[in-house]
Amino acid sequence: MTEPQETVETRGDERVDLIANDTTGDGKPDVWVADTDGDGKPDLFQFDTDGDGKVDITMVDLDQDGNPETIVDGDGGLPPQV
Repeated sequence: MTEPQETVETRGDERVDLIANDTTGDGKPDVWVADTDGDGKPDLFQFDTDGDGKVDITMVDLDQDGNPETIVDGDGGLPPQV
C-alpha cells in the first residue's frame, strides 16, 4: 500500500509552466519550473528523478529568494500538465 503524498502550499492558484525540460533525452519532461501566482517568476520546481514520467520531488520557493521553503516527495498535489 502506498502512502498518501503530502500537499504543498504555493504562492497562488494558477500553474503556468515556464520550463518543461527533458534532461535525459528520452523525449519526456523530467524537470518542470512553474509560476503559480502570475508574476512570471518561478516558485514551483518539480523533478522526475527515475525517468518514469511522474514527479518524484517537489520544491516550493514561497518568497522567491532562491531557497525553497518546502521540499516533499511526490508531486505535492500539483501534477504537471505536460
